Amino acid sequence: MPSETDRTAERVVIDPEGPLLMEGPVEIRLPDGSTVSSDRFMVAVCTCRRSRRYPWCDTSHRRRTPREDRRKD
Repeated sequence: MPSETDRTAERVVIDPEGPLLMEGPVEIRLPDGSTVSSDRFMVAVCTCRRSRRYPWCDTSHRRRTPREDRRKD
């Protein structure tokens, strides 16, 4: 039987214009080898890397322009 530390996310929601939503609790291993955890029931993980609370989303992605506006003509 898996221990609490071996538990994986049951559901992950990918939003191309926003954060990665994961059912919690979660533990995330960062590129530098450190780990951060959250015991919330739903966790928003930053995918734009603009968050001041990285890896947690702080809605900084809302300030960027929509994809249609960023296209080059």
